[in-house]
Amino acid sequence: MEWPLQDAKNQFSRVVQKARSEGPQIVTLRGERAAVVLSVADYDALRAGRPSLVDDLLSGPAWDDELAEAVATRATTASRDVAL
Repeated sequence: MEWPLQDAKNQFSRVVQKARSEGPQIVTLRGERAAVVLSVADYDALRAGRPSLVDDLLSGPAWDDELAEAVATRATTASRDVAL
């Protein structure tokens, strides 16, 4: 069901109840689809099995031996001369 924003604001409890019993409720702004109200069950189903940002970052491409050695070497050598 679609709800104009003003109606959704005035009847938010009803919008949430309908999202829980009937499925996603669409909120429109000036006749254009602007937002969707989902039940927790629908939201959890959308998120299930999707990796988090941390998972994505940690699962980046594996380093080959040459790159790993270059990084390790760089960490132990000065990047520039520093006068004391």
